[in-house]
Amino acid sequence: MSTAINSLNQLTPAPYSEGLAAYSSGDGTPGSPSYATSGNGAYVPADQDFGGALEILKTDSTQRLRYTGQTPIVPGCYLQIKVRLKAVSGNLPSVRIAAYAAQSNGNAVAGVVTQGPTTALTTYGEVVEVSAIVGIGNRAGVDMVWGVNADYGHFGIDLIGQNGGVVRVDDIEINDVSALFLGDIVATIDVRDYGAIGDGVTDDTAAFEAANSAANDRTVLIPAGTFRLNGNVTFDTPTKFEGTVSMPTDAILLLRQNFDLPNYIQAFDNEELAFRKAFQALLNNSDHESLDLGGRKVALTGPIDMQAAVANRTRYETRRAIHNGQLIALTGGDWATTSVTARATYSANNPRTLTNVANIANIPIGSHVAGAGVGREIYVRGKNVARGELTLNGPLYDAEGTQNFVFSRFKYMLDFSGFDVFAKFIIHNVEFQCQELCSGIMLAGAGTIFTIRDCFITTPKDRGITSMGGGCQGMFIERCQFLSAENDLPVSQRSTIALNVNANDVKLRNCRAERFRHFAVMTGQNHLIVGNHFFQGDTINGGIRSAGVVLAEAYASCVFSQNYVDNAFFEWTNERDPSPAFSGGFSFSSLDITSNVFLSGAVATSFSYLVVKPYGAGHFINGLNVSGNRFRSINGFVERVERVDTSFGDLNYTRMRNVRFEGNSFHGVSRPVANPHLIEFQQNADAQTWVVPTGPGLPFEARSLSVDAVVVRGGVRNGANALNYDNPFVRAQQGPTADQVHVVWSEPVRGKIAVTVRMDNDVV
Repeated sequence: MSTAINSLNQLTPAPYSEGLAAYSSGDGTPGSPSYATSGNGAYVPADQDFGGALEILKTDSTQRLRYTGQTPIVPGCYLQIKVRLKAVSGNLPSVRIAAYAAQSNGNAVAGVVTQGPTTALTTYGEVVEVSAIVGIGNRAGVDMVWGVNADYGHFGIDLIGQNGGVVRVDDIEINDVSALFLGDIVATIDVRDYGAIGDGVTDDTAAFEAANSAANDRTVLIPAGTFRLNGNVTFDTPTKFEGTVSMPTDAILLLRQNFDLPNYIQAFDNEELAFRKAFQALLNNSDHESLDLGGRKVALTGPIDMQAAVANRTRYETRRAIHNGQLIALTGGDWATTSVTARATYSANNPRTLTNVANIANIPIGSHVAGAGVGREIYVRGKNVARGELTLNGPLYDAEGTQNFVFSRFKYMLDFSGFDVFAKFIIHNVEFQCQELCSGIMLAGAGTIFTIRDCFITTPKDRGITSMGGGCQGMFIERCQFLSAENDLPVSQRSTIALNVNANDVKLRNCRAERFRHFAVMTGQNHLIVGNHFFQGDTINGGIRSAGVVLAEAYASCVFSQNYVDNAFFEWTNERDPSPAFSGGFSFSSLDITSNVFLSGAVATSFSYLVVKPYGAGHFINGLNVSGNRFRSINGFVERVERVDTSFGDLNYTRMRNVRFEGNSFHGVSRPVANPHLIEFQQNADAQTWVVPTGPGLPFEARSLSVDAVVVRGGVRNGANALNYDNPFVRAQQGPTADQVHVVWSEPVRGKIAVTVRMDNDVV
């Protein structure tokens, strides 16, 4: 039988967000103290595990939490009380479900059990779930048997043990679990009673809809057989699939009461098809914000075109999520890269377009572009076959004219590129087992706040996450693991890239990536790259290393902080500049590199942790803060931690501005650097002009552009051994390479000074 309680609201306590007056620190009866005034309870609106939660400081030997609402107890009804909670700080208590058993007059029912099993909290931050079942009858599995005198209860928990601990408690949940004890005698209706045939040919859509309309919260049974549904079908009631259904691609099956992947797998008896149909329902359903994969492993025989699965939509901008499962690529599937070589023309005057493209009809959107003068992670964002034009996600730096380009369309497990706009989508707690057969995720051409959180992207063949356009605007990538398929290859032979972005405001945080060619190739501005660990070494002694993060935007406005950069380096470049010779503006500007750990082992002495790579002449640095970092080389020294890669151009060292390079530590580094750079200089022979070499101590082997201070150490003396009290003047940028400072006195003197020199100044 079903519960005699008519409304679910009679079972479900009010959430804490509606106020704590409904929650007692006593037994829950009228007049008992509430957490609204107790002083040891507070509502926390944004706990990372629970959303809203009640935070309790344990001050009593038995700290009670009771809902003051009266939850009815009726014959034949068995209730499960379930609470999730976690210890936050202090002493670790134990917890149990507890209650006040009441008669109709409010008096306590004597002689009955009012506590469930006790569970000890052993770890801070670990979410623990406790539960107990209460009912009138003495049946196996009932923790609290209250008998026929009980009319209602005040339910909650007890915290027992030492005082002083702080716990957070999720909203109390009470469910009717009577079916566990009384058997399945709830009415079930069969779709065959409403005309369904189940022969795989006859359209049973009308019969399914009729069964749903008649169910009135009863379970609808789809018995053995194959039921053809040519139209949309919605179930507002629970379903039980013993048979399967088949549907056209554009027809929607919506299971409102059973909306998770395991139920769709039961309906379609095919994991891959079930995933497509469940995603289709997710984007055509306002009742559910997420698709729970139910911990299932979904085997894929080829890429899932996510837009084709939802043929009625080319843009979607409402928050939705997929979570809790695994996708695995099967050997023998449709994973081969499509590769097209075609001749095309590029002009810097039209920097994101290829024109006169041969064989354009065979070049897929989302193809990776390679060719002379093409930077990293350039993709085809759109195409116009009639005009023979391809739109790219970024400019090319030196491809003026006509040449052959190679267009490679990698295959992705989840491919969103068919959407014009796809925004506010979340994938969390999903593992992508690429099996060295395919790539992970291709984003749409446009869209904001795509989020990938707590996911594994394992052994991708080419790429982990690819943005072919602006679908990465404001993207969050957090707490993800990127595991390379190229662990055993030397760095020079690796080609896989964990992720790329093209748009602004990306948050790349707390991820881990191992042994890719690059962890991230990023254009756009205002990125936060925080707390990541990426390592890219190999076993070759004195070997080369590749860039971990490539920032391909001269004006960065970017923060790179608290990362662990292991056998890799940070590269700052302007390789997507169609006219790389500098003619004004900001040049290399607005980058903050702070509080990171940089480590390398057994690398070439020429290795550096920070590399600026200008494309074209005349570029300079205007706004760079490198501070609080830890640079360490083991099993061999490196020459310096920073350098300029002059393969395509050098910096203009006369225009450096606003460079801060201080507070860093150096271990296994031959030439530590700082800006401003303090030099201790001893002049032993009398001279009116002291020539002070700055040596290698300025970043990027730059020139001594300005002097902040000259401080005399112990006094200077002239030829008569008399102290000279003059204030000398200085000339910066002296010597053949402008790396000397001249300190000029009023007469020849000798002595010791400290000179603070800079590679930058405030004058452009």
